[in-house]
Amino acid sequence: MTEMWTPALAGAAAGLGVAMPLGAVGVLLVQQAMRDRRGARAAASAVAFVDMVYAAVATALGPLVAAALSGVEAWVRLVSAAVLLGIAAHGLRASRHTAESAGSAEPAALPQQPQTAGRTFLRFTALTFINPTTALYFAALTTAQGAALRGAAAGTVFVAGVFVASLAWQQVLVAASGATGARASARVRTWTFRIGYGLVAAYAVKLALPLP
Repeated sequence: MTEMWTPALAGAAAGLGVAMPLGAVGVLLVQQAMRDRRGARAAASAVAFVDMVYAAVATALGPLVAAALSGVEAWVRLVSAAVLLGIAAHGLRASRHTAESAGSAEPAALPQQPQTAGRTFLRFTALTFINPTTALYFAALTTAQGAALRGAAAGTVFVAGVFVASLAWQQVLVAASGATGARASARVRTWTFRIGYGLVAAYAVKLALPLP
């Protein structure tokens, strides 16, 4: 049972890494929470659901790709780490411009009239699915950890960790937004980017070591 803690914690860290940066979908989620708390909870579940689906697909295919590249595992880890570092660097660079753009650029407005929770879930599912960074993030992560995630049990625990961590963060975001009744400030958004993409960068370094 103790050996399952490693993929569980890895999944939780991966889930937080992809969920914490407060991008366009996150801001829409905050707006939804200020208008309709019940719908916002459904939206948060939708975002976490998509993270779980991407993680599940990547976990199923990652070990297969790693097995096909047997013999060059160290280089696979380095390439995957480089991809993750690229994602982290792009996100951290974007965080520098968050404060400047927050006052002039607003995300697409949500409908003024509350919709059913089911329709809100579907809308946020579609919005999250079209984000290619999430797919690339999990593809790089699971390919590099092919051996560790080989086996149904380890893969399932990893995906569950992603879902629980992502869902917990999204629900905390909804609760905080609904309680304050105010839009997330530029400073808050900047720090969610820094912490979230900092986790991605740390994960990349962990994958790259030891060097070949």
